[in-house]
Amino acid sequence: MAFSADELRVLRRALAIALHPAPLQDEDVQDYLCLADSVDEAVREAGRLRAFLLDDLARYREALPGSLPGYLALLKGALVGGYDPGVDDLAALRALRGDPAAAELLARCRLLAERSVRARLARVSQATASTVAPAGAAIAPRVRLLALPGGRSAAGEPKPNPPSGPPPGDRPVPKPSEVFPPRRRPVPPPPPEERVAG
Repeated sequence: MAFSADELRVLRRALAIALHPAPLQDEDVQDYLCLADSVDEAVREAGRLRAFLLDDLARYREALPGSLPGYLALLKGALVGGYDPGVDDLAALRALRGDPAAAELLARCRLLAERSVRARLARVSQATASTVAPAGAAIAPRVRLLALPGGRSAAGEPKPNPPSGPPPGDRPVPKPSEVFPPRRRPVPPPPPEERVAG
């Protein structure tokens, strides 16, 4: 990405403000926003160009072996731009390794593919390690679980008999009849004759 002389001046001013904060003029804010828009557009354009080049590379790869010179040139350019050779590229170069230029590019692509796979595996293992335990945290040893009385027993195993009597050192659990004594039935009133006689 290349900046014009005006854009470089704006960028220099923006960096100076970032290092030594100061109040901004309206004109400076507009310049910074324009520069940010230009950078965003350049990034989008680079993405479009990359997608076009990779589509072109795929077309040349499908037309092999007749398109060998063009395919090798496109692949070299893509590698310079940071392209990771895929399985299709490695297979195509293996089929063409009778050509010295293709054999040389195959060796280079193998190294790049191996490096890419290693970097991807390192990122995955690092992400897994950070989700399992924070960095620097000691992993606690496993604690053996003990069965507690009253739990569910495994199928086929006899359930242990509950202990008889109150547990030692504790108050005994009262019976329901002690907590809620039986209600006494009310005495029926005497017959009317007895009331008159009495």
